[in-house]
Amino acid sequence: MLYNWLQHIEFAYPWVFALFLLLPALVYWYFKGYQKQQGAIMVSSTAFFRPANSWKKNLRHLQLVLRLLALSCLIVALARPQTRNDEELKMGEGFDIILCLDVSGSMSAQDLLPNRLEASKALAAEFVDLRPTDRIGVVIFSGESFTLVPLTTDKSILKAQIFNIQRGLLEDGTAIGDGLGLSVDRLKNSTAKTKIIILLTDGENQGGLISPLVGKDMARAHKIRVYSIGVGTDGYAPVPVPDGMGGTVMRQQKVNIDEKLMRLIAEETGGLYFRARDNESLKSIYREIDKLEKSKIEITTLKRYTERYFPFALAAAALLLLEIVLRYTLFKKFP
Repeated sequence: MLYNWLQHIEFAYPWVFALFLLLPALVYWYFKGYQKQQGAIMVSSTAFFRPANSWKKNLRHLQLVLRLLALSCLIVALARPQTRNDEELKMGEGFDIILCLDVSGSMSAQDLLPNRLEASKALAAEFVDLRPTDRIGVVIFSGESFTLVPLTTDKSILKAQIFNIQRGLLEDGTAIGDGLGLSVDRLKNSTAKTKIIILLTDGENQGGLISPLVGKDMARAHKIRVYSIGVGTDGYAPVPVPDGMGGTVMRQQKVNIDEKLMRLIAEETGGLYFRARDNESLKSIYREIDKLEKSKIEITTLKRYTERYFPFALAAAALLLLEIVLRYTLFKKFP
């Protein structure tokens, strides 16, 4: 218990603890004076003397103990024990960013671990933590698109919603144009100096109401940069599919990413195209985007101290008062 207390306590004047060196001197002076006060007489025999044994004799040094405890508490109080709470205020320009994530059935492929969707969710949440002053929103798409989280600075809600993403929330497909178009719509009225879309998919455009090229033109018209990410290994990837008996079997499925389209969308909007073939490369891509679009952050640290000396000062006063009361009552010396 004392150890835990000391772990969270700081002392404003730790040099005051040097006063503890005076306590052994006080004990020495006390016993030296005590010995001088003892009377002595010469007798031929001590057979008739029996040692007096009373509570006063047994407690004759109690006043010294109380005085030393009081002084110890007073020294600790003078050292000013206090707890510190640090509060950081982060200020910066702030970017507006939409994470546009593919949640189609093919995102269950296990060339990334545990699969493409789960790896994308985990690393998107890490990216959120890297952007303390930015507003971030999430758009998901498969055969249709949906705004999962509007632009917000509430990182806890944002990450909770990212981790709650599941396959099957939307009609299956890969409507890249719809996802891109809805992401542009979320950003077009933003007053932020920099607006960004991170478009992540593992396939080719299939279905949807908006062509990816139209979505690209919309982004360019509103000065929105698009960083596109193609997720998937080269060749074939294992994908779990229903076996018709209530279970699943693993089948090899060809990885088809329209890299030409993804590169075109990125380049014509001022962004870059990346290919993530495994978890580590996807992680490095998010960190590269973070470096490319680094907002200026000013961090102000406020230190708040709570004084904890009062209980020690109160204990010192109480012990001194008790010692004085005992001196003039129970231990009072009569001439």
